[in-house]
Amino acid sequence: MKPDLFQAPDYYLLDDLLTDEHKLVRDAARAWVKREVSPIIEEYAQRAEFPKQIIKGLGEIGGFGPYIPEEYGGAGLDQISYGLIMQEIERGDSGVRSTSSVQSSLVMYPIWKYGNEEQRMKYLPKLATGEMIGCFGLTEPDYGSNPSGMVTNFKDMDDHYLLNGAKMWISNAPFADIAVVWAKNEEGRIHGLIVERGMAGFTTPETHNKWSLRASATGELIFDNVKVPKENLLPNKSGLGAPLGCLDSARYGIAWGAIGAAMDCYDTALRYSKERIQFDRPIGAFQLQQKKLAEMITEITKAQLLTWRLGVLRNEGRATSAQISMAKRNNVAMALDVAREARQMLGGMGITGEYSIMRHMMNLESVVTYEGTHDIHLLITGLDVTGLNAFK
Repeated sequence: MKPDLFQAPDYYLLDDLLTDEHKLVRDAARAWVKREVSPIIEEYAQRAEFPKQIIKGLGEIGGFGPYIPEEYGGAGLDQISYGLIMQEIERGDSGVRSTSSVQSSLVMYPIWKYGNEEQRMKYLPKLATGEMIGCFGLTEPDYGSNPSGMVTNFKDMDDHYLLNGAKMWISNAPFADIAVVWAKNEEGRIHGLIVERGMAGFTTPETHNKWSLRASATGELIFDNVKVPKENLLPNKSGLGAPLGCLDSARYGIAWGAIGAAMDCYDTALRYSKERIQFDRPIGAFQLQQKKLAEMITEITKAQLLTWRLGVLRNEGRATSAQISMAKRNNVAMALDVAREARQMLGGMGITGEYSIMRHMMNLESVVTYEGTHDIHLLITGLDVTGLNAFK
């Protein structure tokens, strides 16, 4: 088992922009990843299994709803703290970060923002500790980038709702205790419902044979005449804007998380370049290798500045959905480029599980697609700057 020697790059001294609390939160998450994730993650990725034993630890470091108020079990932290936690967790593995950000932004966030007080008190404290795990049901087999076309629906049966349909590519689904599911009512209006494991007709088959996010549990949500109690409807927001508001929070976390994956690849390649000897000197002494490293740290630094500023805007309540899309798209594409260049620097060793790079690269192929594809985020920016809708 190789020790985790990771040293975070901070080329523009961005730590000076962080508060003492930010650094304390980040350092606690970093230490936990080094201790609990790095030593086991390659093994779990190789056998395509999520390490469930880390769930309690994720809760302890604030990995579940860190910005949720303390009265509901959260840590009451700001948006930069949330981002830094996501950065450190994804430095360990994108699949682990997926579990964390789905729980935080796609399950806890809508219950907090769109739910009533009874729902908040019933679910949020248990979700914050990891005693309860949730998932988010929006994407369907035939509706991914166009969620408004969803066919999952529910009917009012007087004393309950009757839910039918299916969701696909759902992180945490195989072992989730609850699902926040988006479905259309009889008038075609989208609402969120909390579906609990054990409800008759609700099943969560696991998705197998993934080359990406192998240490994350992915599955489907199947609803076959599921009777959902009326008190499980999220009452305070409906329409497509409701799930998209959750995705804003999750995409923001991804923008930070992707930096963590890039930092890990860069740090691995930098260390390797000083140790690997070819033609009687370290490969880091050659111009082409220095070009790769210089470009990596430049792009990471640009992403750090972009995302820090976005965090400030989020704290002020001024960040737009389009700004979040820009950061998500830029940072994930950047991380993929860094991973690919770092893999080349390691040569054949770069494809082995002895190093984290190939795992990060495969994971990022999912991250660049989920919660808005690379191209969809590009069009969101295009719409924002031109005012012209390319989606229709």
